[in-house]
Formats: sequence, structure tokens, C-alpha cells
Amino acid sequence: MANDREILREIWEGKIPVHFKLSADETDVEPEEYFLLIPRLSYFPLVTDKVRKHFLRFVSNELQDGEMWMDSNGTPLKWHFPIGVLYDLLVGTDGTLPWHVTVHFSKFPDDILIRCPNKEVVEAHFMSSLKEADVLKHRGQVVSAMQKKDHNQLWLGLVNDKFDQFWAVNRRLMEPIPDQDGFKHIPVRCYAEDGTYQQKLVAPSTASGQKRLLQDLLDDFSTPVRKAGKSGSSLPFIVRYSSLTVCHCKLSERTTYPDIFSFVWTIVMLLYWPLYQCVCSGCRVEGMTL
Repeated sequence: MANDREILREIWEGKIPVHFKLSADETDVEPEEYFLLIPRLSYFPLVTDKVRKHFLRFVSNELQDGEMWMDSNGTPLKWHFPIGVLYDLLVGTDGTLPWHVTVHFSKFPDDILIRCPNKEVVEAHFMSSLKEADVLKHRGQVVSAMQKKDHNQLWLGLVNDKFDQFWAVNRRLMEPIPDQDGFKHIPVRCYAEDGTYQQKLVAPSTASGQKRLLQDLLDDFSTPVRKAGKSGSSLPFIVRYSSLTVCHCKLSERTTYPDIFSFVWTIVMLLYWPLYQCVCSGCRVEGMTL
């Protein structure tokens, strides 16, 4: 398990350099840009207090109480998606760094974004997603058995970027219940480029008891059109990051986001596992074996 813990820590420590700039429509002066190294596994409202404070100096008084929101190349950033998910969706295989993000204090796009007036809203979303994933994995038995202090420790570990604090509790969510052979289902979300996603009941084993592989997971979310697109030069994009014969249950134990969901993308009619690029797209670790 020592090697597993090293992998988990490397994933946890994955960060993205972000270049924040204030929208030109909201200031008459040329504001100083702001650069920040932010965790892939966190959420924007948890890591952008300093960004807000910095840019409020350059906006008019009537915008001081406006809710801050951000966009990437014109696409509003959904705060309830983990930062790494947003980066992979919007930047993808280009891997452009730093990530250029524009900050706004007006014209909030209510038709696209959910408002987030405080961090308590983020906490409620995180815990709801965590409970949903636990229902899929353990029929909800792990989260329901936790005390309030355990929930608080998970949340504070995420907010304060404390790996040991978070994983002291989260390890229970990543292990099968002792009287069960394994997980009931694997929590997976399959995202399209437009930010919409699918969820399906993904079993860890076949009806005959064989462990299901990453290829099986890809097939679960593939349409006939996508399956037809597997030939040619696109497929090696998946293969070079992970063997398609790896057990996807093992991937889910090591490469989930803090809400214990794993994320799969549909890119050019293909699916890939974003946290498994060289084991982890956040830390770019190579040579680890699952």
C-alpha cells in the first residue's frame, strides 16, 4: 500500500498554473494580472479569494458586491466542476500553460452558471456528490456511518489542501466493506466537450465474475458511431496513457477526484480517462504500474 499512497499523494499534489486577468469591459485602467498555482482536485471558489481581492481594486464601486465569475476563452467556468475537470475539458490535449482565465464582476450568466455566494454552497455540493458516489459503491453505508467530525475533516482537508487530513477519512470510501466482495458499482461520469455528462451503472465485474477492464468501460459509454471511430490514428491517444486491459476498478481506487467520482471524456468521438494520463494528468507521473 506504500506505493499506492505515493501515487495518491502525487495525484493530490497535481497543480495548474493559472493566469487571471480582469475583463476589459469592467475597468477603465490597465489592472495588474494575477498568477496562481492551484490544485487540480479543488474547486475555484475555494482557491480564488486572493484573486477577488486583487481585482476589486480596479472595478467601480457598483461592482464591488457583484458575484465573481470566470471564463476560459469565452466559456463560463462551472465552479461545481473540479478544476482539473474544467482544464481537461477546455484546454484538453493542447496542454497550454499557464491557463488563461478572465475574471468578471458583472453580467453573471444565470442561464449557464449556478450562483455560488459562499463556500458553504460548495461544501453542500461536495457532500451531496460524495454521498451519491458512496451509494453507488457501498449502498451509502460508509458515509451514513461517519460522524459529523469525519465530514468536517474531509471538507477541511480539501479546503486547506491537506493530503493526510483528507485521506485519513477518505480511505474508508475507497475500500470495499468487509462483508462484501467489492464495490457495488463504480462511480463514473462521462463528459462531452460541451460540459454535459452521462452517468451509468458501471459494475466492477462481469456476470461471470471476471474483472471488467478499461476497454469495457469505454465500450459502456460508446455509441456505434464512437466505436466506429476507434480505428486509425485516434486510438493510440488512449493507449499511450494507459493499457486498455487494466482493471478499471483499480483505476477508480487510485485516480478519483475528492468526491470519489472518476471522470471519463468523449473527445473526437473517443473516451479517455483524464486522471490517468501518465497515471495522472495532474502530476504527469510516468512509469507507475497499477
